[in-house]
Amino acid sequence: MIDVAPGLRRWTAYHNHWEEEVGSLALGTDDGLVLIDPIDPPRGLRRPDHVLLTVFWHGRSTAELKPKRVWAHARSAKPLSNRGVDVTDPFSPGDELPGGLEAFATARVNEVVFWLPQQRSLAVGDVLLGAGAKPRATRDKLRFCPERWLGKATHDDLRETLQPLLALPVQRVLVSHGEPVLRAGKAALARLLVR
Repeated sequence: MIDVAPGLRRWTAYHNHWEEEVGSLALGTDDGLVLIDPIDPPRGLRRPDHVLLTVFWHGRSTAELKPKRVWAHARSAKPLSNRGVDVTDPFSPGDELPGGLEAFATARVNEVVFWLPQQRSLAVGDVLLGAGAKPRATRDKLRFCPERWLGKATHDDLRETLQPLLALPVQRVLVSHGEPVLRAGKAALARLLVR
């Protein structure tokens, strides 16, 4: 587990389906401990007050953690329930979330991106990925998910729905897959979203 910003920590754990390490976040807030997309949290991390999920298949370790409240996009509640995760607080982008976090819609209808305003960080599930070990160019730190993951949407649709993120003072883009962007997050995001 690494400290990313005051009150914000990130860890990775092996995901059997992906056969690679994936990232999760822990955030201390006035509303209690918030975990985002948790998978196999490190020992010593207390029971979370809240779990927030970017997309339904990131329910991962949520049921085993027995959080007091589980927050997910309203469109993800039923698929999560089918996976044994009871969503106590279905929400839509724009609804009030614990810790002052904000959810932004994406072109993937059941996935959101979370804005963590105090840490000036974005928490991203699958719509954006870290560039990986061999980025196209050394300055390309982010990439879109494969277009086939978007259903009927396209990368252009994704680009359009993520435009509001460019109005935020983003320092970090904390992806679930690949290396997070820990500095100059807005510049990395702009390189991907602005044509």
